[in-house]
Amino acid sequence: MNNEFLTKREYNTTHHIEGPLVIVKGIHDVGFNELVEIIDPQGEKRLGLVLETSENTAVVQIFEGTMGLSLKETRVRFLGNPLELPVTKNMLGRVFDGLGRPIDGLPAPLGDHKLDINGTPINPTARDYPRKFIQTGISAIDGMNTLIRGQKLPIFSGSGLPHNKLAAQIARQASIRGEETSFAVVFAAMGIKYDVAEYFIHNFEETGALENVALFLNLADDPPIERLVTPRTALTIAEHLAFNEQMHVLVIMTDMSNYCESLREISTLRGDIPSRKGYPGYLYSDLASMFERAGIIQGKKGSITQVPILTMPNDDITHPIPDLTGYITEGQIVLERELYRRGIYPPIAGLPSLSRLMKDGIGAGMTREDHAHVASQLFAAYSRVKDVRALASVIGEEELTPIDHTYLEFGDLFEREFLSQGDNENRSIETTLDIGWKVLSTLPKEELYRMSEEEINKYYGK
Repeated sequence: MNNEFLTKREYNTTHHIEGPLVIVKGIHDVGFNELVEIIDPQGEKRLGLVLETSENTAVVQIFEGTMGLSLKETRVRFLGNPLELPVTKNMLGRVFDGLGRPIDGLPAPLGDHKLDINGTPINPTARDYPRKFIQTGISAIDGMNTLIRGQKLPIFSGSGLPHNKLAAQIARQASIRGEETSFAVVFAAMGIKYDVAEYFIHNFEETGALENVALFLNLADDPPIERLVTPRTALTIAEHLAFNEQMHVLVIMTDMSNYCESLREISTLRGDIPSRKGYPGYLYSDLASMFERAGIIQGKKGSITQVPILTMPNDDITHPIPDLTGYITEGQIVLERELYRRGIYPPIAGLPSLSRLMKDGIGAGMTREDHAHVASQLFAAYSRVKDVRALASVIGEEELTPIDHTYLEFGDLFEREFLSQGDNENRSIETTLDIGWKVLSTLPKEELYRMSEEEINKYYGK
């Protein structure tokens, strides 16, 4: 037997170390995504995953980094199974790192069983179509970009915009109306600063929401490689809660841009051929492998709804990260810097935002019979406001027609009354629609061409 071959699954044939990657030669029967234990010269153990494997070579990514490792004295033990997470309902109310290890000072919860963090894709033929309304208490979302149970609805933000505050508010306020069902939030944060992590923890503790939330926090100074595992770890407990515990689960993941940056860093170290802006060509399929873990399975009472949050570099919505995300998900909520500068919270842009599944989860028996027409009329009127403001910037407000001035007044009221609300203000859908009618009532009745006559008689000016 070769003296470098220590056991059937343990080797000291480390060939190269670069960044968080270790290349091991002379291996046998090693699989992709297999869990690895690295024993350093001091006898300390570190965890890693097989990132790539060939006939006799494996590329291993190390979660704790490769500082202090040497080629001759490093032992690599392949454990024969993928990275697994012990899952239990008792993980709600707890705070974990990106690998699922507790960081709240309490002992690790005893798992009912272990699940592979890579999950299993939901068979498209086994999916139920999303149709149930989730109330977030935020008018700009509930009224115009409604979140539907089982949907993937990302938030496109920018650096310095209040997406963290919005994410925490959604996590606190999200509820399912009219049903006595178990509801939970799984919150995954990637590459965030320490003060942001403290904000999330204290925010949930102070409002009492933490008991229904499982937090997975990967800090900015944590290994970037752990960032790639964090969302998958969070989705694994979400799948257990949804499909084994029959709960409805909202998964919020922020910031997916930090995740993609780590993916680009690792792909560069591996020598992958770069695609747009240096990101790997498999960025689309990698994101899809996580986003497609949302949904409803026929015969199961639970569901997974996803709200991924990403910051667009330079506020560029055509950047590869938001561009590819938009292809996979069912709409987007876009935060606008101009609204934020004017002190409007949440600064949700009225026109670029869209929920493709909204039409199937609103109306009589779900929200209110006038919901679809109110949303459509608000979109149309606000679009006219944008055109009038652009015209006024060219010819001056004094040259506008009386109806144009009416639309300018509508636009100001829409932004102040409908879009803007407090970060602790939880509006019911009825309140949201009533505010919608309030601002629409500033327009003449003949301008409400997307409303029925019955709806105008019932709600206009009331």
